[in-house]
Amino acid sequence: MSEFRIDQIYCKDATRGPDVAGITTFTGTSGIVMPSGDTAYRGGRDRGIFAGSFPANKTLINTIHISTTGNAINFGTLANNRSWGMPSASSTRGIFAGGYSPGIISNIDFVTFSSGGGGNNFGDLRTATKQGSGFSDATRGIFATGAAPGVTVAINFVTIATGGSDSDFGDALAARRGGKGLASATRGVFARGGYSAGSTSDVTNVLEYVTIQTKGNSIEFGDRTSTHNYQGAAASNSTRGILAGGYTAPTNSNIIDYITIASTGNAQDFGDLTDERHGGGGMSNATRAVFAGLWNGDTNNIIDYVTIATTGNAVDFGDATTAIYYSNACSNAHGGLG
Repeated sequence: MSEFRIDQIYCKDATRGPDVAGITTFTGTSGIVMPSGDTAYRGGRDRGIFAGSFPANKTLINTIHISTTGNAINFGTLANNRSWGMPSASSTRGIFAGGYSPGIISNIDFVTFSSGGGGNNFGDLRTATKQGSGFSDATRGIFATGAAPGVTVAINFVTIATGGSDSDFGDALAARRGGKGLASATRGVFARGGYSAGSTSDVTNVLEYVTIQTKGNSIEFGDRTSTHNYQGAAASNSTRGILAGGYTAPTNSNIIDYITIASTGNAQDFGDLTDERHGGGGMSNATRAVFAGLWNGDTNNIIDYVTIATTGNAVDFGDATTAIYYSNACSNAHGGLG
């Protein structure tokens, strides 16, 4: 029998390989498994995780499939109690750093998205911090500002694939707590929280950014459409960032803004959340941003979503497994992964 190599067959002008048409058969001893499901999410990159709460259920982890709608299911428990920490994620691992438990904490947890097995110890922050902004690209997680226990300008980073402590990245433009962050594959943007040294009257709308694989101080990006003491939640695909909700004493906000991450400039109005709330987490894939674990005046199980490339009001996604708030969230398909 003659043997030929199909990878060495070219069309007449050598610009491409063969076009196979008609009925094709396969013979082999190792078998073949055909892929299934939406091609955008093959390989498992469609999982959102939100974890922790205040004041109870502090170790609970919920998971969703972002491309579908429906109720969250239990993923396991965190290794450490926490609320309002700083999340980041690669395509395989989610990170939850710092937070409140009660008191400001320094420990860092990680989860493996494919496992469904709960959280593990990653290491510790050099300085215990809560209410900072977290974001990441495929390899590096960034934690910006927060209460530590005084309000800080510090920006720090970890290498997501390894364990251990954080390292110095640079400084933010101002010491603030209560912010939220998002990213593309090259740039991280964070909405500054308004609280400085505990003041309830210091509101802000400032956005700052860094280039994730460099080190250095943040640069002003622009402004949100409204001012807040606390930000709500943030998520992104590779080009557009979504900022949802917030708190301006004494009321919550339902405002959703969007930015184009590669440019600088002020945010624009996107639409509204299903209700007014702040202080939760955002999860995203290339098409959809999902928000969970925000505070609307009480614990709640609300999960909302928007289609990132459009504008319009958020739509109900489903319910968390229990009523929570001040949760942290990340996904294995967010905009920082490209």
